[in-house]
Amino acid sequence: MLKILIDALEVKMTTERYIRMAAGAFVLLSLALGYWVHTGWFLFTAFVGLNLFQSAFTGFCPLEIILRRLGVPSADNGKKGVGENNG
Repeated sequence: MLKILIDALEVKMTTERYIRMAAGAFVLLSLALGYWVHTGWFLFTAFVGLNLFQSAFTGFCPLEIILRRLGVPSADNGKKGVGENNG
């Protein structure tokens, strides 16, 4: 059992994993802020969902571009998405 947990912690983080982690964190944070602070924060939740939806069709994700420029490895070995430029 402990071996499984240790192996899970040694998973190499890729751009795709960071994007999922960030999107999940933004959704949870904006839901909490919308509930406890102001309902306007629910618009941020919608924005995150809309960005995830459009990236499924276009391949364009601003966070992915930032992570690649920071040198984070990608699971697809550096292949560019549809909406990304080579710069």
